[in-house]
Amino acid sequence: MKKIIFLFVIMLLVVSCKQELVKTYFKKYDESAELAEQQKHPRKRMQFKLMQSKYLDMNTVFASLTKELSNFTEEEYNALKPLILERDIPTLQAHIVNGNLSYEKLTLFYLYRIRKFESDSTKSLNSIIALNPNVLEEARQKDKEKGANSEYSIYGMPILLKDNINTKDMPTTAGAIALVENKNTEDAFIVEKLRANGALILGKVNLSEWAYFFCSGCPLGYSAVGGQTLNPYGRGKFETGGSSAGSGVTVAANFAVAAVGTETSGSITSPSSMNSVVGLKPTIGLLSRTGIVPISSTLDTPGPMTKSVIDNAIFLEAMLGYDAKDEASLDKNFNKSEFQNEIFDTTLKGKRFGVLKDLLNDSIYNATVLKMKNAGAEMIEINPERARFNGFTTLLNIDMKHDLPNYLANNADKNVAVKSVKDVTLFNLKDSLLRAPYGQQLFDGIVKDTTTLKQLEVVKTGLNSVGKQFLKDLNDKDLVAILSINNYHSGVAAVAKYPTLTVPMGYKKNGEPISLTFVGKPFSERILLKVGYAFEQLTKARKIPKNYE
Repeated sequence: MKKIIFLFVIMLLVVSCKQELVKTYFKKYDESAELAEQQKHPRKRMQFKLMQSKYLDMNTVFASLTKELSNFTEEEYNALKPLILERDIPTLQAHIVNGNLSYEKLTLFYLYRIRKFESDSTKSLNSIIALNPNVLEEARQKDKEKGANSEYSIYGMPILLKDNINTKDMPTTAGAIALVENKNTEDAFIVEKLRANGALILGKVNLSEWAYFFCSGCPLGYSAVGGQTLNPYGRGKFETGGSSAGSGVTVAANFAVAAVGTETSGSITSPSSMNSVVGLKPTIGLLSRTGIVPISSTLDTPGPMTKSVIDNAIFLEAMLGYDAKDEASLDKNFNKSEFQNEIFDTTLKGKRFGVLKDLLNDSIYNATVLKMKNAGAEMIEINPERARFNGFTTLLNIDMKHDLPNYLANNADKNVAVKSVKDVTLFNLKDSLLRAPYGQQLFDGIVKDTTTLKQLEVVKTGLNSVGKQFLKDLNDKDLVAILSINNYHSGVAAVAKYPTLTVPMGYKKNGEPISLTFVGKPFSERILLKVGYAFEQLTKARKIPKNYE
């Protein structure tokens, strides 16, 4: 009898464990009332048609990690919060060296936190598309090796990638159902560099589908695969920025140490600004684009998005390297030890900045300029003529018409059926409600554009001249950087191929984030990061979203 009772107890325990493993954390909810309220939003592209993904099941995304997460408790999560939340990389590495933290615990914390918030219908941000099924095993290996874990190293740090960046262990969809079979790819060049430097690739994040060169006037941060990304500072109230919406949102909400974004024109700067994080859009050629779903080989670049400037510098260094497969790639490695020492010693005193006269009507920008002036910076008012971007859409159209087929032929899974932009449009028409609920006007425009490559070169040259003319005061007045707001001058920097660094500047009265954007000379990233750090220390503007503390 005792033996039967014992066996019965064992069976109950087994059943209980199995129930825990198959527990459904993510449940679809009725969003009709929320969507009805959203139709009152004064900004048309915030009048969403849907929020939850109709394609993605987050229970499946977490399936391979559920067992290991089942042993991580809310008590452990709360105990780790003071060590991890809003902490920079040097602080996290110090905690690990001191034995207060491990790479495995750090990774578990982020996975638990993602599940905790993304499974809550009142706080979900629809920011995650995929998770690396091997990431905990990789974290434990990092704990065993303890390799190169200096305080200024990306080693062991869980990183998220925009889901247009190839990885060998997760699909790369660019948010498009047409690419859901893009599963067997090699790592993008920058992912190879990150892994070589010890970074943990935690997962892939949502984005504006096809990097927001797909539909016209549609919501920022929407994709058919991931659904509608939401801003943690105001869910459905504030835009996320795009196209690297998930990268900005996940960093702001502390879902990872940092994230990689990509930009053609404003796609790092905008979501960094809107989510109060630090975003660097490097000079074209500093970071490789090989293995990244393209818009424009002329203007595309990846870049780091972080909670602090020091993390941005560390992250950037971990992705550097010459790539022979990218014709724009240049070998511009930093002297790391020298740079890490320099960044902390930077002051604004004596640095010359261009102040855009027509932006001084913004009270936060005006107050920031005064604060920097009081810290010893020289503020030079400038008033360049308005830039006219004739042919900008043509440049993107013709580049993508050629660059996307090149990616699909050389960097995508051979099982992906579409081979061109036109193929994608035809694929989407077979189920437009699921695949393109906001339409695909920009893709249709690419198909119709008959501009020749010879004509395109004339357009490129003209746009590059326009951008450089607007920014000529950088050289003429010997400026460190021109100061802008958010992504106001991303187009200018894009066509000129100049770098931008966005750093949190404050918050509007309604709580919406606003950032200061430094536009610098080509390959002046070191200088931008140094003055960005000095500005960050002067203002300490960034605040964690209050519902995600």
